[in-house]
Amino acid sequence: MGFRLSRIYTRTGDDGTTAVADGSRVSKDHARIEAIGAVDELNSVIGMLVAELPVDDEFHAPLLAIQHVLFNIGGELAMPGEQLVAAEAAAELEQQLDALNERLPPLENFVLPGGSRAAAICHQARSVCRRAERRLVALTRQAPVTEESRRYLNRLSDLLFVMARLLARRNGAQEVLWQQPPRPTEPSPDSA
Repeated sequence: MGFRLSRIYTRTGDDGTTAVADGSRVSKDHARIEAIGAVDELNSVIGMLVAELPVDDEFHAPLLAIQHVLFNIGGELAMPGEQLVAAEAAAELEQQLDALNERLPPLENFVLPGGSRAAAICHQARSVCRRAERRLVALTRQAPVTEESRRYLNRLSDLLFVMARLLARRNGAQEVLWQQPPRPTEPSPDSA
């Protein structure tokens, strides 16, 4: 068995720094820690979605597998120079995405988060995924980030969008479509 935490608090971060896996310390708002935190938050939101779904749901096992990959992305970020995400991981998401998207009608309007609790949580995961992707891109200005991790998050946000659409349509429910408001009328120059 690997390293185990015997104490949860160490007090070493009280100065506003935290350790990465190589033992070095960085500020808690360093781009690396921002990226790690965003990926962790994404994993937590997906965990909420998994908890919302029955164990035999078609999305349950794939989402659990995604959580493991996200943990590996966090590991890569914590251990600069390591690659823990396989090159084919994004391709696997693309296969799932293609199969699921075939079950949906083409988009003719923007989709708003909602439709059901599970769909709303899935949309939340999608938006957090986009933030995590932005944090990885920001980190690349300071340090290398594996292309596989960036590609994976990009595909994952697309997959979560399609899953959210399918979840919103379950049991006869509907997706929430954006309704364009009427354009405001501008006052005529004479009425001023």
